[in-house]
Amino acid sequence: MDELKARLTQAAEDMGFDLCRICRPDAVPQVPDRLAEFLDAGRHGQMSWLGERAHWRGAPNVLWPEARSVIMLGESYTPAHDPLDILAEPEKAAISVYAQNRDYHDVVKKRLKRLARWLIADAGGEVKVFVDTAPVPEKPLGEAAGLGWQGKHTNLVSRDMGSWFFIGSVFTTLDLAPDAAEVDHCGSCRRCLDVCPTDAFPAPYKLDARRCISYLTIEHKGPVPHDLRERMGNRIYGCDDCLAVCPWNKFAQEAREAKYHARQELVSPDLSELAGLDDAGFRALFSGSPIKRIGRDRFVRNVLYAIGNSGRPALGPVAATLCSDPDETVAEAARWAVERLR
Repeated sequence: MDELKARLTQAAEDMGFDLCRICRPDAVPQVPDRLAEFLDAGRHGQMSWLGERAHWRGAPNVLWPEARSVIMLGESYTPAHDPLDILAEPEKAAISVYAQNRDYHDVVKKRLKRLARWLIADAGGEVKVFVDTAPVPEKPLGEAAGLGWQGKHTNLVSRDMGSWFFIGSVFTTLDLAPDAAEVDHCGSCRRCLDVCPTDAFPAPYKLDARRCISYLTIEHKGPVPHDLRERMGNRIYGCDDCLAVCPWNKFAQEAREAKYHARQELVSPDLSELAGLDDAGFRALFSGSPIKRIGRDRFVRNVLYAIGNSGRPALGPVAATLCSDPDETVAEAARWAVERLR
């Protein structure tokens, strides 16, 4: 099995993964209690699916009882630019680095399936692959396998890749030797906590999604509370602040995969142009992007909050054209923006 593991690690690297580690499906006994605390406090907001699938998310060995090993893969999407620079340009839109090109779900899953097929051909057994959309506690499993540790911002941090990497998993019935779990290397650092614009961390290692800009711009339906929309600045899809300030990023190398390199038109697009998108224009601009799934209305709502926060009266007429938008949430956001810019 040691020889198989060595071949597996090499195959993963050849296919484009930057990290490959292994753990047992039952290696995260702490997850059920942590998840229950998160749900009981209501910190999941409108993400009801977290509670509906808690019995699987809290126990990967229950998700597929036949599995004996979990192969955890990491793939870098480190940007070539500093994503915090755009925050100083209020008339521009800040889009999270991971969403500035192709949808990573599609890219990573295809690579996982290739690796899974290789494993079956080489050693037999059965496999299932997962990336983000299934009820799998990927970050705790990643820590248990040694990919990295869950930092104070609750995201996985790697000594090799910092905060910028996607996680995927291959569950298998093969019995592979597990790797040592990673330990916490955050020390006394709290940059990720202090930089959060909305104070979304009630304590280190705890997140209140209801205050997180990534949640508010992507998962939250309807109007965003006024006190929070004022703190969103020009962030219209996701937020990279807590990731970008992590000191471990100094070891990160730019992403190898060209599909993760930013499309120039999404690095710093004009808010005025984005506000004018109709449904067809929105779908065309974000074809193949994870942004497409939130739909035109929620996206334009976010753009209007950014316009209202811009302090640029010249953008007032842009917002005014949407005050009677068929979507009431968009129309309310437009009226709010116009009022803010007066």
